[in-house]
Amino acid sequence: MQKFIEKARIITEALPFIKEFSNKTIVIKYGGNAMEDPELKKKVILDLVLLKLVGLNIVLVHGGGPHITSFMEKLGKEAVFISGHRVTDLETMEITEMVLSGLINKEITALINSNGGKAVGISGRDGSLIEADKKDHKLGQVGSIKKINPELLLTLLDKGYIPVISPVAAGSAGEAFNINADTAAGEIAVSLKASKLIYMTDIKGIYKDTKDESTFIPSIDGEGIKKLIKDGIINKGMLPKVESAIKAINSGVEKVHIIDGTIEHSLILELLTNAGIGTEIILR
Repeated sequence: MQKFIEKARIITEALPFIKEFSNKTIVIKYGGNAMEDPELKKKVILDLVLLKLVGLNIVLVHGGGPHITSFMEKLGKEAVFISGHRVTDLETMEITEMVLSGLINKEITALINSNGGKAVGISGRDGSLIEADKKDHKLGQVGSIKKINPELLLTLLDKGYIPVISPVAAGSAGEAFNINADTAAGEIAVSLKASKLIYMTDIKGIYKDTKDESTFIPSIDGEGIKKLIKDGIINKGMLPKVESAIKAINSGVEKVHIIDGTIEHSLILELLTNAGIGTEIILR
């Protein structure tokens, strides 16, 4: 009996957080091992369904870089990167859209629906959700976000759906652009005036030294992040996250969190408990 009482206590302790975030919009960037590992993926899906059922408006933006690279290799095409950006010629763009919008997006959507949720899978091209221009001619069809049109998302949220978004944008002539998923999540969060923006990664959050656990930073503001970038501590894949986070915070998103998606039920721990498992980026 005691173990059931303990479970009931845990549920009731989540009540203040459920009240706080009821009807609030939470944008989640989903990627990393939490998208690769089948067991972790199942737990993330269950977390999303639960969060939606207790009243949170969930918007999910997913990545898929490793899947794209793997598929290109199967087709005998080499992946080329410049400064961390995938060089995306027209053929690579076709593969990218097929993998992101066709395979990954529909798999996530189906998993949510088969586990009791209501999800609709879309890309940034649907409803001209994400409008973009070419970022750099050397990169091909890599886009820089020009505008977010959130009307389709607002309609889906109003009808009780979880929008699942692949980061493929529409150009002015209807062409497709590959967009960094971290950047897309940040811009979408701003457009929806989201309460929270959460980046799921493969590490706990931001460190001054990733090899020293004692240097973990639980809370940081924009100025602190700029200093870490200047010192070369924040670099590579973390850069788009923190740059998008700073812009989101400065544009009205209340809080941004970088959390370790490899921890089971990390979303529940972050949103419905006092655990505070990642790095919180705040406006000071």
